[in-house]
Amino acid sequence: MIEPVRILLVDDHTIVRQGLARLLEEQPDFKVVGEATNGHNAVAQALALSPDIIIMDIAMPRMNGIEAAKRIRKQLPKTKILILSMYSHEHYIHDLMETGINGYLLKDASGRDIIKAIRAAMNNETYLSPTISKLLVETHHLPNDRKGRSIAERFSQLTNREREVFQLIGEGHSTREIADILCVSISTVKSHRGNIMEKLNIDTPVKLIHFAIQLGLVDPSL
Repeated sequence: MIEPVRILLVDDHTIVRQGLARLLEEQPDFKVVGEATNGHNAVAQALALSPDIIIMDIAMPRMNGIEAAKRIRKQLPKTKILILSMYSHEHYIHDLMETGINGYLLKDASGRDIIKAIRAAMNNETYLSPTISKLLVETHHLPNDRKGRSIAERFSQLTNREREVFQLIGEGHSTREIADILCVSISTVKSHRGNIMEKLNIDTPVKLIHFAIQLGLVDPSL
């Protein structure tokens, strides 16, 4: 008997996870083995379950899908990762492709497309939504700062911890809350914030939040 494809669903919206689970469980060779609501949970669940495929959103609280994908890829190189997002920002499409994801679909994709993407990934192929494919082949540059660096170049300078702090700032957490969440001192958070602002060429904390929304790492509706 052929073992079913074991799937982990990662999205902070319950209705999305439930809809995907119903869709996938209709396939006799698919089995949803777990669900996670943010990047931290996704990494923990992935390590605990070792799924064949992870279907993951990008904009989630605490840790976004980009950072989660990078961490999972390092720990579980054989696990396939499909991104299912409402965002199509070019800079992190390239970032995720370099990470080694196996597909990128927008949330307007049909159920048939999602199933095709899973089967493609299991055959070591990459599946991209038409919009994503178009963005990858078009010559398109993000706005540059006064030093001529693009948003993507500035963001790529951040360390993993700085990106984590940056996301929490973008979500509106206070310095003390971030320190409690990450189990570090307030002075450490302030130091990270200063480094982030310098690397991103941003002069106020408010602009950090706008920058996070512009990158698509934080959903302003959350």
